Amino acid sequence: MSPRNTHVVVGVVPDQPDTVIATAASFAERFHADLVCASVNADGYTIDTRPDGAVVSMSIDPDLTEERVEAFDPVLRASIAAALEGREVSWSTRARAGGPAQELARLADELNAAMIVVGTGEPGVKGSLHELFNGSVAAQLAHRQHRPVVVVPLNPVGVDGELPWNDEGR
Repeated sequence: MSPRNTHVVVGVVPDQPDTVIATAASFAERFHADLVCASVNADGYTIDTRPDGAVVSMSIDPDLTEERVEAFDPVLRASIAAALEGREVSWSTRARAGGPAQELARLADELNAAMIVVGTGEPGVKGSLHELFNGSVAAQLAHRQHRPVVVVPLNPVGVDGELPWNDEGR
């Protein structure tokens, strides 16, 4: 398929349920947009973006001092391809480094994307601790940039269910 002028950016991570990609693909199809699947390495930060769009980064670990070109995980790319099998959507992948919310917003700005699609955070203690210290990617996006953010619920607890950030019952 040929590239289009409109983009939908979706944040992707390994082992993410296909629901997030499927939802983003549905919006891209409805808007006749290209789907841009972005993976962000939070263990690094961007120091340069090459003319071809490749991101050069450094590790946040001070013991690792070599620059690296961010590469999109081939296993994640294969998973995305399988999830999009048979869909009428043009799609690509981008590898970034830095804070996930900031990098997704930056990419959306570069592409003048119609929207950003993300999934909810990981369930359980590990996910709750990550969001406590780093904040929800969706919440950061919703408050720090101007385009719509679609949040795909991955493990909804229902109307009367215990919310993941409540400590009651643990």
